[in-house]
Amino acid sequence: MAGPGHRSAGKTLLVKIVMAGESCVGKTSIVRRYTEPSPGGPPPAASYIATIGIDFKVKTITFNDTTVKLQIWDTAGQEQFHTISTSYFRGAHGFVLVYDITDSDSFQGITSWMKDIHEKADDEVDIVLLGNKCDKETERMIPKHKGEKLAWEYGIPFFETSATDNINIEDAFSVLLKEILNKNSCVLCDLDVVDLNESKKKRTCCQL
Repeated sequence: MAGPGHRSAGKTLLVKIVMAGESCVGKTSIVRRYTEPSPGGPPPAASYIATIGIDFKVKTITFNDTTVKLQIWDTAGQEQFHTISTSYFRGAHGFVLVYDITDSDSFQGITSWMKDIHEKADDEVDIVLLGNKCDKETERMIPKHKGEKLAWEYGIPFFETSATDNINIEDAFSVLLKEILNKNSCVLCDLDVVDLNESKKKRTCCQL
């Protein structure tokens, strides 16, 4: 069977990815690092205030000779924005689920976020788990093996990352995108570039 790049030649695929996790685990920094790379230094404005409600970034890449437009939705982790944040889960193709290795509460919260994803998103959605801020080794509270074990229990990929030092950010998104395209290539094949001002966009399956 031909790969996604062959089936979608000449198309622009749209992939919706949602960032999820507790407040201040570094979701915004990860998104900025991935979408606004600054080689040799920290991402622009390395310190951020907590995301209020929802924000998004767009990044267009070429993956296996296929043009892919990523919409990366950065959700707020605070409890008061929980309903707003989880409302954006529906229709997502993938999730980047993040905890802070220096914050045990953020690690404990992963179970609840996974429950929200399974309740609000499609059944076959792809997820990657990130233990962020691995540059802060002296402040570590969550051993790497605990993150690996949790990811293994959920059957999802795992990376320890640092937006500050640009560790594993690109790799994490690449692995997630590969899983999404392999699983959803038919659904994604005929998607045109989305107009964010449109309330609805028709999706048509490609002809295999």
